[in-house]
Amino acid sequence: MANPQTDNISTRIVDEEIAVTYGTEAFLSADYAAAEKERLWPRVWQMAGRLEDIPAIGDFFTYDIADDSIIVVRAGPGDGPDALRAFHNVCAHRGRTLIDTPEGGHSARGNARNFMCAFHGWTYNLEGRNTYILDADDWHGALTPECTSLTPVRVGTWGGYVYIDMREEGESLETFLGDAGRILGHFEIDRMRYKWRQWCIYPANWKTSLEAFMEPYHTTATHNQLTAFAEFYAYSKQYGLHAVSGFDQRQQGEQTSQGGSVSRAGKGDDPRVSTYELARENYTTINHAASTDTLIDAAARLKDELPETATVGEVMAHWMASARADDAARGVIWPEIPPAVMAEAGLAWSLFPNQNILQGVTFVLGYRTRPYGNDPDRCIFEAYALERYPEGAAPETEWVYAEPTADNWGLVLAQDFSNMKWVHKGMKSRGFKGALPNPHQEQKIINAHRNLAEYMGRGAPRVLGRTPEPSSRR
Repeated sequence: MANPQTDNISTRIVDEEIAVTYGTEAFLSADYAAAEKERLWPRVWQMAGRLEDIPAIGDFFTYDIADDSIIVVRAGPGDGPDALRAFHNVCAHRGRTLIDTPEGGHSARGNARNFMCAFHGWTYNLEGRNTYILDADDWHGALTPECTSLTPVRVGTWGGYVYIDMREEGESLETFLGDAGRILGHFEIDRMRYKWRQWCIYPANWKTSLEAFMEPYHTTATHNQLTAFAEFYAYSKQYGLHAVSGFDQRQQGEQTSQGGSVSRAGKGDDPRVSTYELARENYTTINHAASTDTLIDAAARLKDELPETATVGEVMAHWMASARADDAARGVIWPEIPPAVMAEAGLAWSLFPNQNILQGVTFVLGYRTRPYGNDPDRCIFEAYALERYPEGAAPETEWVYAEPTADNWGLVLAQDFSNMKWVHKGMKSRGFKGALPNPHQEQKIINAHRNLAEYMGRGAPRVLGRTPEPSSRR
């Protein structure tokens, strides 16, 4: 990492759940947002899209982040390093973008045999090499392949996602993902496909918006209708750049065998009924995401297939076995995930800097946020659902712009939208003294700001009550 901040908190502070605070510069400052263009975005791996968007040779999509636009294209067969290419979306001649992206900086998609600049016709093949320059002799031999080719960007794949890195050299994608990649790799996300995907331009900073989905601590107040079905006490744990959260118990004696996944038993006298009610409520109010029809149908049969004396552990085991068999009958085979990995996987992961994944054995609910131009008060907010489908049965989807309403996004996401812009507004108040994140339940957010400070050289969290040391970087 560049620009290490010497007065930053350590991972020990995070792990020991020592209370910290941090200020608002990272959310509100136009200068900070401008610095991200140099100190953050060009120096990290970023999820740009998914392989299913570029199945055929010549298929491409664009990924815009701040002032940079990237073209990702399938230049050959397969998904290996020789198949995918990524380039800065800019002609070597006068700097015109080769692919015009939609207003708002969202992705453009298409298929091309080559990329031709609409300004003067300079043309590039799928390898990024220049193949045509009008009146090239006018340069009297000064043009070389090096100066006329597209500027390459490193590209990698994991879990069916395509990642880009604008550094010429740096750690591998595998190293960047670390334990997060190791653990989530067991879920075979690469075998999932889009169920739906939506985006909007939202009136809050990209970090404000992403952090709304980095902890279940807000559920009791924000999504209070869900508390009728389950408790939502949670834990958070840092894994270096990344972090995981999951459901927890306040007292050790409350431990059950249900684990930390979103697919869990509900509270109530009859776990056969409460488990179905929780699963149905989650599924229908999160825009039919974070579960599947198969899981909901299997949960609906629990009362008929199990006796009244069934324990929580027996209900969970039967539910999963029943849904697994139902899926197998329709050609959806579940991955074999060791119990230790399942326990460590928790509920949801935050992958630095701007990707959230809530994972299940057969589904994912994902979020990504990005800056909107130079405006620290707005962002591009994206959410999508993935699911495992029988071969050839995945729906055709595109990114759809959707205003942040309950009709478009479902009740739960609309409730989140009802907070995010007001958090952003509230941080501008002279009366706000700085964030007080929960050291146990919001550790993901603390860890994100610890990592941001390492890249940005400013804005480090500090132990609550401790005066920050002077820093020339502030």
